Amino acid sequence: MKRQVTEQARAAFKEKFAERFITSESVREHHGVDESAYDKVLPDAVIYAHTIEDVIAVVNLCREHNVPLIPFGVGSSIEGHVLPIEGGISLDLSEMNKVLSVNAQDFTVTVEPGVLRKQLNDEIKDTGLFFPIDPGANASIGGMASTRASGTNAVKYATMRENIVSLKVVTPDGKLIRTSSHAMKSSAGYDMTRLFIGSEGTLGVIVEITVRVYPIPEFITAAICAFPTMEDAVNCTVQIKQCGANIGRVEFLDANSVRAVNKYSNLTLKESPLLLFEFHGSSTGIQEQIELIKEISQENNGSDFEWASQPEERNRLWTARHNAYFASLQLRPGSRSITTDVCVPISNLAQCVKETSDDLANLPVPWTILGHVGDGNFHVLMMIDPESESEREQAEALNQRLVQRAIALEGSCTGEHGIGLHKMGFLREEHGEDMIDLMRRIKQVFDPQNIMNPGKMFTWNA
Repeated sequence: MKRQVTEQARAAFKEKFAERFITSESVREHHGVDESAYDKVLPDAVIYAHTIEDVIAVVNLCREHNVPLIPFGVGSSIEGHVLPIEGGISLDLSEMNKVLSVNAQDFTVTVEPGVLRKQLNDEIKDTGLFFPIDPGANASIGGMASTRASGTNAVKYATMRENIVSLKVVTPDGKLIRTSSHAMKSSAGYDMTRLFIGSEGTLGVIVEITVRVYPIPEFITAAICAFPTMEDAVNCTVQIKQCGANIGRVEFLDANSVRAVNKYSNLTLKESPLLLFEFHGSSTGIQEQIELIKEISQENNGSDFEWASQPEERNRLWTARHNAYFASLQLRPGSRSITTDVCVPISNLAQCVKETSDDLANLPVPWTILGHVGDGNFHVLMMIDPESESEREQAEALNQRLVQRAIALEGSCTGEHGIGLHKMGFLREEHGEDMIDLMRRIKQVFDPQNIMNPGKMFTWNA
């Protein structure tokens, strides 16, 4: 239910923020949509924060006037995270975009929340370091922390959860806290850093992030390999993991995805299930890894190996992979994607992918499967007519079956997208009512007025 923003509240925000308190429809529309299939939901106003003090002021005014507050990065989330379903203020953090410090000796970098993933790597490349978390979209670091993002490099470098050292957060009572020191390990009290990672803006506003960075690999090369079936490709991935190969990325595209990517990015990849590898290390070590991976792939019926050792060739392949979402949409121009992701133990991955593919075969809309199969995470995109309620219902029913299948295989309803609006019911299926009640009570302690991104992850009342 939308909350009323009183004229008194509007006047207070306007007095504090002047021209940065924006109520124009075009700006509100930009902040009322993400990459999900949900319709636009406009906030009452948008405020652009420049400093931590701005964030504290917004939080205090929202608390005083009982106004919902939705932190906003670039709007690249997929599950409706930033939609202001109860109205209120969309707090745009994109102009808090400074790299604050680089500590090359400690392999850490501290940034403001609006720093973009590509921007960060551009600014630190001269140090010989890079930030590896790569969800595809050029997301903000604050948004990636809020959704516990992952991506193509997770098989080697893990996720945001493992790569955040410390956070500064403005809590709903307007206090600025630091969740931990910058030491590489600590046993001092509750792990508050991990509590805020993945909290999706429901417990506070992240205003500073210290992340781990890594040496840029001495040598990088990529390879693609085609397979006759998806099971062959997935089984190959499992065996590669089991042999302990030092692989940087391993991505899966089904035949539909390859067809879409070829058309969208003007490539000529073989239109069959495909694995895209990237190897990091020394030139000698990589050659050994390549021979091992090639042997394992051939044992699983892999063929048509192609290598891409030049940066331009690699970038073209990975750009095409990152554009797979938009390529899939072009399979049906004018469509919206019902997009989901699940993650299962890698030993159960082939079964989950095969059963999902069989299920999708009966869906009367275009679809694709792709994913970061090196860590058991894959995505399904279903391109529906946004005006067709029947197609939406069929896609959501298939999504429900997919999640239930993953949970039955000891997996999760989401490997990286988060919960937002779309997966609230799935979170309950995965964790059960007792766990949801515990999460709800944590939220109620931090945010007793429920002003922080209300209506996301779980319901306020049981």
